[in-house]
Amino acid sequence: MSIPRHWRLQNQRYSMVGEVCNACGAKLFPPRDVCPECSKPAYEPYRFSGNGKVYSYSTVYQAPSGYEAFVPYTVALVKLDEGPLVSAQLTDVDGEEVEIGMPVEMVTRKLREEGEDGLIVYGYKFRKVLQEEAA
Repeated sequence: MSIPRHWRLQNQRYSMVGEVCNACGAKLFPPRDVCPECSKPAYEPYRFSGNGKVYSYSTVYQAPSGYEAFVPYTVALVKLDEGPLVSAQLTDVDGEEVEIGMPVEMVTRKLREEGEDGLIVYGYKFRKVLQEEAA
């Protein structure tokens, strides 16, 4: 990944900034030029809370090139509180603790290093909610 592309994606990767469609109100992540719900332009930035629940998950034992050091790791589909489904690696949780419906929160973690200069790429992962907040 080039450094300019890395900087272009930093809001999406570090803050879960997507978009909201002004026509139908759909919340989109990752950002898209066109709303998949109503086909109107979607360009208004929207910051997601980063909270959600595990919708589905799988543990990876045969990793793709570059991710062998992380094996085994769990990847989940997370249904964000605002609606979209996001795929991401789970972190700070034992694979046997993961269950569908488990509350999770977004955290920023190192994803990988790239290139001869060792550009460190950070991004979002999800971890089990440490404790429920009192109402």
